[in-house]
Amino acid sequence: MRLISTTSAVATLLFLVVILPSIQLTEAQIGVCNGRLGNNLPSEEDVVSLYKSRGITRMRIYDPNQRTLQAVRGSNIGLIVDVPKRDLRSLGSDAGAASRWVQNNVVPYASNIRYIAVGNEIMPNDAEAGSIVPAMQNVQNALRSANLAGRIKVSTAIKSDLVANFPPSKGVFTSSSYMNPIVNFLKNNNSPLLANIYPYFSFIGTPSMRLDYALFTSPNAQVNDNGLQYQNVFDALVDTVYAALAKAGAPNVPIVVSESGWPSAGGNAASFSNAGTYYKGLIGHVKQGTPLKKGQAIEAYLFAMFDENQKGGGIENNFGLFTPNKQPKYQLNFNN
Repeated sequence: MRLISTTSAVATLLFLVVILPSIQLTEAQIGVCNGRLGNNLPSEEDVVSLYKSRGITRMRIYDPNQRTLQAVRGSNIGLIVDVPKRDLRSLGSDAGAASRWVQNNVVPYASNIRYIAVGNEIMPNDAEAGSIVPAMQNVQNALRSANLAGRIKVSTAIKSDLVANFPPSKGVFTSSSYMNPIVNFLKNNNSPLLANIYPYFSFIGTPSMRLDYALFTSPNAQVNDNGLQYQNVFDALVDTVYAALAKAGAPNVPIVVSESGWPSAGGNAASFSNAGTYYKGLIGHVKQGTPLKKGQAIEAYLFAMFDENQKGGGIENNFGLFTPNKQPKYQLNFNN
């Protein structure tokens, strides 16, 4: 940003921070995903109060829950708001439906919304796969009509299964026919790719992997990739996605880590100790960037705020940072 005077610079900065919180800042930001698949969770208003009291300034929600949106409005909490799976086909096939969705769920809360995630972990063979790009484009057009396209970015959240090969520099999307149109949309609209990054699943799926490499506690690098040294799996997974983006013609599309977590129970290596170590390590690491993008701070969303007892069972119920009665499971400093 070009500065023309000290006074105008200060005024511009205050405008960006106070009025336009959806514009990306350069420092690392830690958010927490607010899943609601539980029958014993606090009210939406209490959840937002807990975010505020803990200094958590980013939240992801998986549908445009009106009570959550209303509770967040006027706060300094920036949001990722998902278009849920059930709405993808209608928004992809009907520009009017996308316009109504934006008018109802985005426009009244625009000062808090940073990203719209059009689908979460939709895979190429899913019935909704063909609706992703049309829905992204229709939502983008609706934002443009509402004069919000420059502030709120449209993307989709992918799972790391869509990226193959090792080491990270060999990363490539497993389905170019599915991902290339998505990547082109992101590049053309200056939007980031949302990526769900889970070293836990890499660890349990790789018998030879050391636990400390997955938990940010390895004392030294475990992978040398053409001179880039990888001391943790998180960096390797993120850089694999960056390599895939580059091969798809979009080396400058940034990545926002839209989910990352470790379960405290229910499976191999799932424990309070390991989960607490992982979350603390991730919070402390995001400022550094990755070996491929050294010094480029990462915006990352921890999964999830609460244990959710209506999920699939096993580890799925045990990713919470807090118990449903709002007690912290780990001692974390979200502003670290």
